[in-house]
Amino acid sequence: MKRALLVLLLGACAGTAAHLGYFYSRRPPAADAPDSELVWIRSELNLSDAQYAQIKELHESSGPQLATLAGLVTRLQNELAAFEEERRTTDKIDFIAFARFLEEQRALDRQYAETTRMLVDSTARLMSPAQRKRYLMLVAMDGIPPQPD
Repeated sequence: MKRALLVLLLGACAGTAAHLGYFYSRRPPAADAPDSELVWIRSELNLSDAQYAQIKELHESSGPQLATLAGLVTRLQNELAAFEEERRTTDKIDFIAFARFLEEQRALDRQYAETTRMLVDSTARLMSPAQRKRYLMLVAMDGIPPQPD
């Protein structure tokens, strides 16, 4: 009886270790790890070290502009929440302020789409034709026309 219990216990421990080891080895890189957002590009497209370094530099240089745009998006989301709260509590809408908000949101959407498209196009130019085709399929930018070369 003791031997059977020992075998079951060892089997459960080995199974748990195999399960945890498998999933630990397959997990994506931590979001706060350096290069975590670009690791998939390197592995998926088999980029050379030179290509990866250029793409990393390109993404790092566009980071501050994208962070600024993300901050503006957050501000607009907060404004929209304030408009909605005012509408629910007072049952009134300032249509002029809301129209300005919508225009600012459209302008920000256009700027974000343009910035993203330029980043995608610049990244794609650093790749071989086969890599470029695969990359553009992976990051399909629906509704955003490509920039002319």
